[in-house]
Amino acid sequence: MNNEKDSKVIFDNLLFEIHALENHSRKLEFDSSERNKIADESKEYINKYLEVLPGLKAFTKNDLTELKAIKVEDNGKPFEQLLSILQNEVDQAGINSASGRHLGYIPGGGIWSSAIADFLAAAANRYAGISYSSPGAVIIENQLIKWLCSIIGYPASAHGNLTSGGSTANLTAIQVARDSFGINAGNVRRSTIYFTAQAHHSIQKAFHTTGLHEAIQRIIPMNSNFQMDVSALNEKITQDKNEGLNPFLVIASAGTTDIGAIDQLDLIADICSRYNLWFHVDAAYGGFFMLVDELKEKFKGIERSDSVVMDPHKSLFLPYGSGTVLIRDRNKLLASYSHNAAYMQDSLDSDELNPADCGIELSKHFRGLRLWLPLHLHGLDVFRANLQEKILLAQYFYRSIKEMGFETGPTPELSVVLFRLPAEEKNQLNKNLLNALLEDGRCFFSSTLINNEFWIRCAILSFRTHLAEIDLALQMIKENVVKINK
Repeated sequence: MNNEKDSKVIFDNLLFEIHALENHSRKLEFDSSERNKIADESKEYINKYLEVLPGLKAFTKNDLTELKAIKVEDNGKPFEQLLSILQNEVDQAGINSASGRHLGYIPGGGIWSSAIADFLAAAANRYAGISYSSPGAVIIENQLIKWLCSIIGYPASAHGNLTSGGSTANLTAIQVARDSFGINAGNVRRSTIYFTAQAHHSIQKAFHTTGLHEAIQRIIPMNSNFQMDVSALNEKITQDKNEGLNPFLVIASAGTTDIGAIDQLDLIADICSRYNLWFHVDAAYGGFFMLVDELKEKFKGIERSDSVVMDPHKSLFLPYGSGTVLIRDRNKLLASYSHNAAYMQDSLDSDELNPADCGIELSKHFRGLRLWLPLHLHGLDVFRANLQEKILLAQYFYRSIKEMGFETGPTPELSVVLFRLPAEEKNQLNKNLLNALLEDGRCFFSSTLINNEFWIRCAILSFRTHLAEIDLALQMIKENVVKINK
């Protein structure tokens, strides 16, 4: 009898504690008035930010005193306090990536319609990894992948994955290439990979993650346009085969980060076909320029590749965290990434390919909505017009900076221009100029080293960059040249 009483007391205490914790736990769920208040304040903040954005500096130094001092505590803080920190010490510090005056690195902008899509996706919190969980979300992502494959010219048998960016996309493609050719601990040290010095450094990260850092890496020379030397590639592969090595992977670029160069893809495809090698194209930056009819010829041969990387957060102007990998043969993609688990047995019956079976992510948010919504809301023409405009702006900047007496890199194939002051001590002089430009901050430029020579980069890819911003940049450069020569 005592046992029954004790059991009831324990059960009653358990219910009491659950109810008490429930009352406290429910504070994570705001009611409609609280949601509206925070949403209205956020909307007002965003609208004001976008209104003043054209006049803000593209690069700002800030001590971040309040941000560094704030601590996570048991009790919450007012939303207004947190929004103030965001405004003063996050959104006004460092590189202003949303600015049309951001001319330093490739990703540009972050269109507002994608931000709304992220809000909708996060609020509903649909799990987009498997069709069983959210069939609509998976259909949207698969529709987008089919559309992306159509841009490249891939067959219906192709598939891919929406990733967090070009690094994850390159990793995915390189792992599929490795697995398709059976590269393992027993043969990796005699297997060979071919690429140029202009290959993105995420390629090296992918090698380390996949174990291919132990493979033989051949850095192929480039021509005067910083394209892979196709003859040198052919010679090196032939030599390696004659020496009993195992060539299996060629990595080409369609829009290098430094210069925007596009390799001769069709000729490289010929070589890969002749020797039965995996042909991977890193088109993270340049791929979407294929939407511009006048540029399609530059990408001829990309449709013959085995895998392609394209980043919507670059030349489709989406927020950071938007990449894509496409694989010509979906079966090879699935062979690398499709796995079953006992606790997921309910999810196996589906006509749709599950994104979780097509990449490294299992826990996967609804990334596709940030691309799907803008494409359908705006239509393709406005994206195409933006890309055409950026190409012409790069040509305008290139001609103008030459007329100002600057030395320039190659004629821009896409929207990156290299420039520097001619002088006997070029490197130091141009470092001084870049430092002056960063101190000025109205427009943001970056730099790179080409053959150990210092160049300043103008990368035009923000959807908010127009002729007025480029003219301001040119005027700013003139003023700072005078400044460093005083």
